Amino acid sequence: MKTARKKTHPSISKPPPAGELDARILDFIARGVERRVTDAEFNALALAMFSRQFALNGPYRRYCESLDRSPRSVAHWTQIPAAPTAAFKDAELTTLRPAERTAVFHSSGTTEHRPSRHFHNAATLALYEAALWPMFQSRMGLLPVPSSSMDKRDGCSTLVILTPAPSEAPHSSLVHMMETVRRQLSAPHSAFVDVAVLEDGRALAKAIQFAIRNLQSAILLLGTAIAFVRLLNAINSLPLPSGAHVMETGGYKGRGREVPREKLHAQISAKLGVERLDIISEYGMCELSSQFYTRPTVHAPRSAVFTGPPWTRSMVVDPETGREAREGGRGLIRIFDLANRGSVLAIQTEDVGVRRGDGFELLGRAPQAEARGCSLMVAS
Repeated sequence: MKTARKKTHPSISKPPPAGELDARILDFIARGVERRVTDAEFNALALAMFSRQFALNGPYRRYCESLDRSPRSVAHWTQIPAAPTAAFKDAELTTLRPAERTAVFHSSGTTEHRPSRHFHNAATLALYEAALWPMFQSRMGLLPVPSSSMDKRDGCSTLVILTPAPSEAPHSSLVHMMETVRRQLSAPHSAFVDVAVLEDGRALAKAIQFAIRNLQSAILLLGTAIAFVRLLNAINSLPLPSGAHVMETGGYKGRGREVPREKLHAQISAKLGVERLDIISEYGMCELSSQFYTRPTVHAPRSAVFTGPPWTRSMVVDPETGREAREGGRGLIRIFDLANRGSVLAIQTEDVGVRRGDGFELLGRAPQAEARGCSLMVAS
């Protein structure tokens, strides 16, 4: 009796094992966020990841084939097709089999729209968590906590998180990020605020006051832009302890009047008594595993340029031609994230930005965000 042979794609060679790629990614991360990575180093790992994702991610492979791209024709990471974020709504863009998927992140948004889905298992979540902490630690100015410390809370800042707890938002990548930060700092579970509190600026103020009452340590206040807007609209002044740091991450999604980042930071500084140097912005999304941050300096305390860790790259591209914009040029932001091992490493966002060196200045969402035809192409 003849046995049927498994059909293989002619352009697919055996992809590198997940464990091998994970070890290489973790090595990138372990070298630190300030280390300069050569283009050759980044390119080698990006091409290896592309080979695996092309082989195992069926919808993404079909999209690449529609562009006549494959591991045989792609020689540089800039040539790797970027999957539009809209495609994550229609297709299962993952290398993980259904039985392997133990977690899924959903994009936030209004109820009229389907969310994007980013599937994970224990190994890819470990990459996500390993990637997020070094950048957060660096940009928030946190000193490493000695592993020999009997109590990691000694000398650490008090954490207040203006998002729901993981039990209230199990599919939020932002909340998972905040929970990872909370665990790293050994902060109490009460660092989060209840969902009902997030809708009420006065309740948010009371929660912050309760958290900082009688504290001698500095405070880390983390939250979405809309949470800060609600808080600031409800107070005249709520001075935080000396040395406080604030991190805000965008996230209006039609739930309120958007406030320009410069104005929001000015209000945070004035009403919460936080130095502008100690207010940073974070850029992330459920389709990514790494985050980008602004980095204010003494010479540029109001810097609005987002940069990422060495295991990422960003581009600003013309939405019609896909060509990279020149310095100061405007276009759509494209991200390459080596921590995205289980899905797609190249992501075409729906956000408009300006190219600034090796980073970007975020301007907002594209007027017609979903890339026409791309989502249908991937899902077919």
